Amino acid sequence: MRELPVKFDSRDPAVVADPYRVYAGLRAAGRLARGAAGQWVVSHHQDVSRLLKDRRLGHEYPPEYHEFSTGAGPANEFLKRIVLDQDAPAHTFLRGIMQRSFSPGLMRRLEDYVATQVDRLMAEAQERAGPGGVLDVVTDLAFPLPVTVVCELIGIPDVDRAAVRPYAVELAKAFALYVPPEERAAAHEAVTWLRDYVSALVDERARRPADDLISNLLAAHREHPGFDRETLVDNVVFLFFAGFETTTNLISTAFSALLQHPGQLALLRGRPELAVPAVEEFLRYDAPIQATARYVKEAVEIDGRTVRAGRILVLLLGSANHDPARFTDPERLDITRDPNPHVSFGGGVHHCLGAALAQVEGRAVLRWLAHAPATPVPAGVVERRPSVTFRAYRSIPVRLEPAARPRVASSS
Repeated sequence: MRELPVKFDSRDPAVVADPYRVYAGLRAAGRLARGAAGQWVVSHHQDVSRLLKDRRLGHEYPPEYHEFSTGAGPANEFLKRIVLDQDAPAHTFLRGIMQRSFSPGLMRRLEDYVATQVDRLMAEAQERAGPGGVLDVVTDLAFPLPVTVVCELIGIPDVDRAAVRPYAVELAKAFALYVPPEERAAAHEAVTWLRDYVSALVDERARRPADDLISNLLAAHREHPGFDRETLVDNVVFLFFAGFETTTNLISTAFSALLQHPGQLALLRGRPELAVPAVEEFLRYDAPIQATARYVKEAVEIDGRTVRAGRILVLLLGSANHDPARFTDPERLDITRDPNPHVSFGGGVHHCLGAALAQVEGRAVLRWLAHAPATPVPAGVVERRPSVTFRAYRSIPVRLEPAARPRVASSS
């Protein structure tokens, strides 16, 4: 009999502290690892990129999976309705409606608006801090920027955004591969509060339509009676969350990584055009979303083992992005890296709906960094927000110091 593959425990503190060291061990041990009950874990780029597009795998899970993952309650029902956890034809229908609010043309038109918001937020942060004062990248920029942008797209008023924030943060817990029992109540409470809030907005838009995502979804609701109100509300909640979580983590990663690699920051400031490939490198280097899961609808074979229907495949995006079989010197941050076939936005029909929006916002922040008359330097301890699924930050304190335009550098 073949020896059992190694075990991967996503809740191991070592994974939260330094997942890439753990991933390297998984890849060295083989192409398949054991996960939690009923789960198999994939860590190699070749396998992950292929399986993301495999139609034998789905994103629609049986009720008992959500029951096991989040426990009975509103978050469980919420996850069953959102576009992320649907397969065709429901996924095709929902994604088609939502795609209208994330079209390439709209993303291009948003670039100036996003750049203006970056300028505003950084100016306000510097004014609050005062000369030589400390800013917090997460609080002052990485969170408010994507929240402002996605609220504008969805139609959430300015005055409500501070109230929505804490519930949106708690909602992140519901998207873990497994939600610890002690965290489930907060996730369920967040879903309930956000549903009530969005439901009131939907009523308002029904009376006064506007040029936003809620109004677009309401029009689809009127045209397609099968698209019920509960599904509409839950998908607005999901898009609000998805619209800021990935981008908040991306911006945080960019700052944190550049603080640790001043040569790369100097290179960016000497060559501002590198903002475009730099975004892709930060997505690869410390993927905002570390893993995604697929439900096995038909048996698949991986490394001579058959993964039967009814099992869950956990695809480690963060590991695939550091696979030396696909990336030269993957542990090195290189904002000039080309090509950069990272899998941070997933793939196939479930490729991240807001990928283009995250890239627009990431580029705007990096262009600000490239052209700013000051350069960020560390001003305290960087604190992560512990999470298995997300590479998130709680605090990144920096001080902006006036600096002469650096000479172009090429090393970290």
